[in-house]
Amino acid sequence: MTTKTNHKWRFFRAGGFDQVKLTTGDDFVHLGSLDQKLWVALASPTAGLELDPRTAALIDVDKDGRIRVGELLAAVKLACANLKRPDDLVRSLPELPIDSIVDTTAEGNVLIRAAKQVLGNRGKAAATVIAPADFADQAKLFADTKFNGDGVIIRESADDDATRALIDEVIASVGSEADRSGKRGINQTLIDAFFAEAREHDAWFKEGEGDARVLFLGLEKTVAATTALEAVRAKVEDYFARCRVAAFDPRTLPLLNRKEDDYLAALGADLSASAEELSAFPLALVVAGRPLPLGEAVNPAHAAAIARFRSDAVAPVLGDRALLTEDEWRRLDERLAPCAAWRAGQRGALVAALGIARVRAILASGGELQLAELVARDKALEPEVAAIENLERLTRYHRDLYRLCTNFVSFKDFYDGGDPAIFQVGTLYLDQRACTLCLPVDDPARHASMAGLAGAYLTYVDCVRRATNEKMQIVAAFTAGDSDNLMVGRNGVFYDRKGQDWDATITKIIDNPISVRQAFFSPYKKFVRFIEEQVAKRAAAADSDAQKQLSSTAETAVNLDKTRPDKPAADKKIDIGTVAALGVAFGAIGTFLTAIVGYATGVFKLGIAATFGVAVAVVLLISTPSVVLAYVKLRKRNLGPILDANGWAINTRARINVPFGATLTAVAKLPPGSRRDSQDRYAERGFPAKTLLIVATVLALAWNWYQGRFDRHLPPRVRSTTVLGTWAPSSTPVPTPPPAGAP
Repeated sequence: MTTKTNHKWRFFRAGGFDQVKLTTGDDFVHLGSLDQKLWVALASPTAGLELDPRTAALIDVDKDGRIRVGELLAAVKLACANLKRPDDLVRSLPELPIDSIVDTTAEGNVLIRAAKQVLGNRGKAAATVIAPADFADQAKLFADTKFNGDGVIIRESADDDATRALIDEVIASVGSEADRSGKRGINQTLIDAFFAEAREHDAWFKEGEGDARVLFLGLEKTVAATTALEAVRAKVEDYFARCRVAAFDPRTLPLLNRKEDDYLAALGADLSASAEELSAFPLALVVAGRPLPLGEAVNPAHAAAIARFRSDAVAPVLGDRALLTEDEWRRLDERLAPCAAWRAGQRGALVAALGIARVRAILASGGELQLAELVARDKALEPEVAAIENLERLTRYHRDLYRLCTNFVSFKDFYDGGDPAIFQVGTLYLDQRACTLCLPVDDPARHASMAGLAGAYLTYVDCVRRATNEKMQIVAAFTAGDSDNLMVGRNGVFYDRKGQDWDATITKIIDNPISVRQAFFSPYKKFVRFIEEQVAKRAAAADSDAQKQLSSTAETAVNLDKTRPDKPAADKKIDIGTVAALGVAFGAIGTFLTAIVGYATGVFKLGIAATFGVAVAVVLLISTPSVVLAYVKLRKRNLGPILDANGWAINTRARINVPFGATLTAVAKLPPGSRRDSQDRYAERGFPAKTLLIVATVLALAWNWYQGRFDRHLPPRVRSTTVLGTWAPSSTPVPTPPPAGAP
């Protein structure tokens, strides 16, 4: 939402549209009144920008990974409201002088106190400026603070050992939260959870204590008996079930006690001390009607568990004995069933490890109220700590906000040609060019579907740093030169904004015109490529035919040699069809050359200027369509789709016209004042175009001289023809010259 004010804005024209100038603090104060239709961007991602990530994160209040107009305006408002001189934003100084903070408002005074506290915690109490680096390590910033306004209390927050021990017990039972200092602590939510568990555990214990059947042996003995019984329940039930099967059919005894082969497999290697290899075997030797032995003749894998069962469960309930019948087992199980059921319904399990005695002591100590008071003391400092966060915002905005706005509200950096824009991540050097319009890419396929609408020649490049094995992908726009030597797989070097070099390889190309110069020569290059392709095809076909002919001739010669060894080979006759074909070919060539000579002669007769004009017209006739088409496309090149594919919301058509495009891709040039030796001793002899041009020019001049077209401009002696006089009939007699010697 924009508000109307009388502020006078200034604009500059670049990229084919008007962009606002942000040159004074007053411009920032009234930025909210600028119509959003005049903003270049309405949103940008927080990642992939040459902007401090912490600054971007502080502006992104809703933490959705995007900076929007409202969030940027809120940042500008905070900065302008707390700086004595909003013009300081334009200077973008790396440090914020404390005396630059407004001291006539409550908010400003809180920020000043927060600045002194931060500098004091950093050991710089005498400092007069504060920088973003002073907030870099939050843990160190609050390392020595007992209370820091986050609602989390740590051991150091307590004043006595009993409270410290209670904090440790809460952490051990229900977990912890990280304090601003980086230490683990507890908040009110964890305190409430702990004491709720403690009360539930106490109530559950009271239920067991109120039922005489549950803890009939006392708490510890009954729990121990139940635990010992549950540990062997499955194996005891298995043993008595096998004994019943043996009583039903004695023939099953060998199978019930496991076969010898099973023992061979288990005993094939050394047994462990506990004989765990036999844990799946019966608890004891199965015999119909036999009681369970509780001492000797028990499976070694379960001997220890049976011994505990005998001492903790059987002896206290039934009396000590060496054998246990099935009926006694059932009576023992029924006697301990209420305790087992009570334990199965245990509540407050998170604090069970503390023991019921400690739980009840905590509940009776008033520890819950003490912890709540500590949390309240910590949260009471929340405004001061919030002021520290706002102070960090102000410090970072003081340094970074101008740069962000001049790359968001307008694209000043991009079009000024000074510092690169925040979305430009480096420079790609490839094919004797340096491309500065390089952006990071996460998914080239998805990015290309949108960026292809920009009308620019784009290359998607994989970049790798071998030393650290870092990888990244970029898209680079080529806006000068030509595309003859650009292809997938070509390698170059990419330099990021930190000056680090990366190995770069082209993986994908979106083909569009690069320059008018390329378009001018494009038809001739295509024609040359076509000729080269046709020559290569004809040469390959002729080579193939020659190979076949040689093979056929050799095979025929061998066969003739075998059938008629004494007969000399007959001379090969000239094929009439071949002669005819050659005649037609030479005739066609002659006709073509005659036509060329005829047209050339006709053109030469028009004069030098006309001849040159015809040549220029032919060149223009060939190149103009390609040039016009390329020029139209180059005028439509647009940065918007490229940035939109990166997550921006571009609000206008940011054009990259031909002159501006030439600044984004630098083509290799020799430095001024350089000398170059033009002699290349390894140069190949190419087509003698210069020689033929000179010869053609001389012949053309000679022909025009012979026709007399230069006579009126030349002295009589070098004219092509000399006129001595003209004869005409006359009625006047011609006088006869006098004889020699007459007067």
